[in-house]
Amino acid sequence: MSIKKNLIEIFKSSKFTLKEAYDANPDIAKESVRARIYENLGTAFRKIDRGIYMTIAEDAIVIEGSGRNLRCLEDSSIDCIITDHPWNDTVSTKGGNRNFASYPVFNYEQHDFDEKARVLKEGSFLCEVIPAESESNFDYLYQIKKMAQTAGFQYYAKVAWKKGTFVSNTGRKAKNTEDIMIFSKGKPRALKPDKQRGLDENGNPTRYMSGTNGMLPTCFDVQPVPKKEIISQSEKPTALFEQLLEYVTLPGEIVLDQFAGSGAVGEACIKKNRKAILVELVKEKATNIAKRLHAVMIDEVLIKKMAV
Repeated sequence: MSIKKNLIEIFKSSKFTLKEAYDANPDIAKESVRARIYENLGTAFRKIDRGIYMTIAEDAIVIEGSGRNLRCLEDSSIDCIITDHPWNDTVSTKGGNRNFASYPVFNYEQHDFDEKARVLKEGSFLCEVIPAESESNFDYLYQIKKMAQTAGFQYYAKVAWKKGTFVSNTGRKAKNTEDIMIFSKGKPRALKPDKQRGLDENGNPTRYMSGTNGMLPTCFDVQPVPKKEIISQSEKPTALFEQLLEYVTLPGEIVLDQFAGSGAVGEACIKKNRKAILVELVKEKATNIAKRLHAVMIDEVLIKKMAV
C-alpha cells in the first residue's frame, strides 16, 4: 500500500502530526513520508496548523470555524470559491416579507479578498452571491469590486439569479433577483471549448479558450427553496449551484464555500462530482450540514448502483 493510501486509511479524516505519520510508516524513510504529504496537499491532505495535517478521503469536508480565517488551507489549493457572505445591510432586510438576519453579519475587508486570492489557483473563479443593487448597498458593491481588484482578481461577469415566480416586497421596487458576481484570479483559466479549432474522433473539442465553460446565460432561472423546506436563513437552491458549477469548474475539482449556511454548495458539488470544503461558524449548522451531505452521498451511491 502506498504512503498516501496508508495515511488516509489509518487516520480517516482525522488530524495527525508528522511524528504520527512517521510512526504509521515505520519502514519508510521520514523524508519520503514527509514528501508524499507535501506532494498531496490540497488533494489528499490539508495542513491544519504547523506540523498538523488532516486526511481528505471524502467528497466533502465540513469545518466548524470562521470562513474569514483560511489559514488551514494551503496556497493555490482551491479550484473555485462559491460563497454568499452574511450581509450587513439591515435596510434591505427589514420590512415587508423580509426579516432581519438572525446570524452574525459583517462587511468584507481587504484581507478577506487577499486570503481568497492566496488559496485560489491561478486563473480560477471566485463567485460571490450578492443582493440586487439598491440605494442601501450600491456603494458596498463597488467596494467589493475594488477590494477584489486590489487582491489580484479580474472582474469577469455578473449573472442574475431569477427566483422563478417569487417576488419580494422591498419598498421602493419589487424584486425577484439576486446576482452572482464572478471574478478570476488573474487571467481566466481555459474552460471554454474552441470547437472551430479542432475536434477529436468523438466530436469533443481538443482546444480550449480562456473563460468559463460556455457562454454564461443572461440569468439563472431557478425557483427558491420553499419556505417550509428552508433549513437555514438566506438558503439558496442546490439547482442554482449545480448550474454554476458546470460553468466554472471541472469534475473532481475542489470548491470552497466559506459561509456554508445550509450546505447547498456541498450538495451541488456531490451531485456534480466535485469535492467541497465547507466552512460554517455556527456549530449546530455545521453538524446539520454534515448530516445533509452524508444523506446525499448515500443517495448518490444508491442512484449509481441502480444505474449500473
